[in-house]
Amino acid sequence: MKKTTLLINCPDKKGIIATVTNFIVAKKGNTIYIEQHVDHELKEFFMRLECEFDQDEEKLALFKDSFNKHVAKDYHMHWEMYNAEKKPKMALFVSKYDHCLYDILGRHASGELKVKIPIIISNHEDLKPIADAFKIPFKYIPVTKTTKIQAETQQLDLLKEYKIDFIILARYMQILSSNFVDQFPHKIINIHHSFLPAFPGAKPYHSAYERGVKIIGATSHYVTSDLDEGPIIEQEVVRVSHVHNVHDFILKGRDLEKIVLSRAIKHHIERKVLVYNNKTVIFS
Repeated sequence: MKKTTLLINCPDKKGIIATVTNFIVAKKGNTIYIEQHVDHELKEFFMRLECEFDQDEEKLALFKDSFNKHVAKDYHMHWEMYNAEKKPKMALFVSKYDHCLYDILGRHASGELKVKIPIIISNHEDLKPIADAFKIPFKYIPVTKTTKIQAETQQLDLLKEYKIDFIILARYMQILSSNFVDQFPHKIINIHHSFLPAFPGAKPYHSAYERGVKIIGATSHYVTSDLDEGPIIEQEVVRVSHVHNVHDFILKGRDLEKIVLSRAIKHHIERKVLVYNNKTVIFS
């Protein structure tokens, strides 16, 4: 049996669920999980459905064509169908901070993250020993103001060579160009502290400490050409008080970054994220 995941959004209308599930039955498929949501303000319908087929890839391709002609067009659907058993290929972009990289590689090594990691790309050489320890190819591509275009060309060539499906910016301290981002729509995930835009700059935790904040947090989101304003996937916060110093802030912040980024990766891998109007629907 081949397990597939179907993601759908379309204008809300009666009969969508029945039409989709009946079509799957007619094609000798079996729906094993379904979750839906209606945004009543936008009058938009969202659904995530898991089903099984006793068919090969060629017949599944015919199913997609038939579904598009006989179901999707009638309901004006935006839809994607994924092979739930296929591990997507994920590239990691890093700079000098190692906490997110260690966390991701540890979770991957333990089997928690169902992905392949063919390449780690960095603008510094500092984290190469970590990549070597986990036996993952590491590519050093320095980036300066004058070499940024050439560097991104090299990066894109590598991503194409390794047939990368999506990218994780695991504290990659470079801003990607619009040209780069546009080639991976909703397929680049970033992590940052949740002080933005209140405490931007190189030392946000120092600024937050001086201001006496009572909570700190982290946000993971898809990257768009608007810096740090892409659709949010995951967020988490923790309370702090006058008894915590700057070092405490930094340690707590790094823990949050690891947790929030790993959750976002899992959501993306499991096809639980639907993007609409620069927001996300996260299915359980």
